[in-house]
Amino acid sequence: MVDLLIIGSGGAGLCAALSAKENGCDVLVVSKTYPTHSQTVQAQGGINAVLYENDDDINLHIEDTYKASCRLSNKDNIKTLCENAKDSVLWLESIGVPFNKDENSKIKQRKFGGTNKKRTCYSSDYTGLKIIHTLFDQCIKNKIDFKNEYFLIDLIVENKKCYGAIFLDIKTGKIENIYSKSTILATGGYAGVYSNNTTNSLSNCADGTAAALRAGVKLSNIEFVQFHPTALENSNILISESARGEGAYLVDSKNKRFIDELKSRDEVTKAIYEKLINKDKVYLDLRHLDENKINKLLPQEKRIAFEYTNIDITKELLPINPAAHYSMGGIKTDKNFKTNIENLYACGEVAQSSIHGANRLGGNSLIEIITFGKKAGISASNNSKNMKSIKNIEPITSFENKIENIYNLPNKINFYEKKDLLANELFEKVGIIKNENDLDDFINFIDNLNSQLPNMGILDKSKIYNKNLIDFLEFLNQIEISKIIALCSKQRKESRGSHNRLEFKNISNEYEKYSYTLIEDELLKIGFEEIS
Repeated sequence: MVDLLIIGSGGAGLCAALSAKENGCDVLVVSKTYPTHSQTVQAQGGINAVLYENDDDINLHIEDTYKASCRLSNKDNIKTLCENAKDSVLWLESIGVPFNKDENSKIKQRKFGGTNKKRTCYSSDYTGLKIIHTLFDQCIKNKIDFKNEYFLIDLIVENKKCYGAIFLDIKTGKIENIYSKSTILATGGYAGVYSNNTTNSLSNCADGTAAALRAGVKLSNIEFVQFHPTALENSNILISESARGEGAYLVDSKNKRFIDELKSRDEVTKAIYEKLINKDKVYLDLRHLDENKINKLLPQEKRIAFEYTNIDITKELLPINPAAHYSMGGIKTDKNFKTNIENLYACGEVAQSSIHGANRLGGNSLIEIITFGKKAGISASNNSKNMKSIKNIEPITSFENKIENIYNLPNKINFYEKKDLLANELFEKVGIIKNENDLDDFINFIDNLNSQLPNMGILDKSKIYNKNLIDFLEFLNQIEISKIIALCSKQRKESRGSHNRLEFKNISNEYEKYSYTLIEDELLKIGFEEIS
């Protein structure tokens, strides 16, 4: 048994591990991939903090964040985030993150959407990559233990207390129970369920969110999925907001600008989507920017555009479309990052920590995973240190049979074809703009898909590195969370932030509440609760 089990090795998980280790706690980090493959790597544009109070103000950061959330957030939680942001950025700098500097060796900042201030610190357009490599180096230096290539099957929960988690060792095909005094979920968000229409990595499949739901953990605001305005047409590879922050334009097929490029993400996405559904095309235009500036500040965007579309952004327009990018909802946590299950904590994108509400400001995700990741590590490690005794848990063996049953399923229906169909249906009917009929159709589609599962199986019967099995397990999680997104979208009869209902075009005071989803006594419960 370990003092603290951290599931997920992105920025939030690594920060939690470092702070818990510093707090004198025995830590184990378990992850499906490797830290340097985490979703944090794909956060390109920057991290928000008020560094220079003579030109900015923490209260402005708080107000910008609250305004973007469309009043679905807790101002005290936002205040905690914003007041600690400067210390978080300076800490990152002190451990080696190479932020861009000005001629006076001060950290440079760029402007992101939804604010009038330059508040986003950056490392060219590789900010997340630089952060994750630095954090991983620190974890190695501090001798933090890792188990990589472990797939989360389920949490170990008895009587609303968490005692660890059950994993499939991808390398061997064996089931392993890992017991712990405290557990932190830092598995990332669920926007990856839009798998054909997302900027997320292929491994980001809502595994933690689905396991939490099955364990009786309360989910919150699952209907709020942010669609990033600028992904490469067809491939959906992210083109960072840093491009617009450095002055890129959005133009239509007539080469006309049609939206303030630095409005909030929900506004920009909706404007682009309306162009596209009216059979127009939308482009990112960087031709007017100095080529040296692009080479220095946007090298990744230039490389991505050329490698994947053969377009030179210094000379040509870049076709773009919106794609599912970030999940504002997730596991509901309190100010100490606790869930409703004892000994279980959550941080990072997997958590709904009352910050982002209906729409996240660009640059706020990285500052959340650093600031709240560190604080979650302290909170969970203190919990472990204060525990005098642990209940003896009987080894759980039932999951070997469940995995074996998957091997024995007939392969009459190709689940890969159904997975593609699910992703396309989800984007079309539970995407940027939704309506009641489409939501009902999608819920029926999911129910029909569930009825077909006994006829779907895997062709690869090996145990070692069975990607076919992992893909199937991810597919099951995708089905589960996709339906929750649709059910929560159906009950929220308003348009607010990233959630747009065709029949209900305005914000309604009636819905100035968090939605919640919970499995209790084997029944799925969905409703609304006051903001906390």
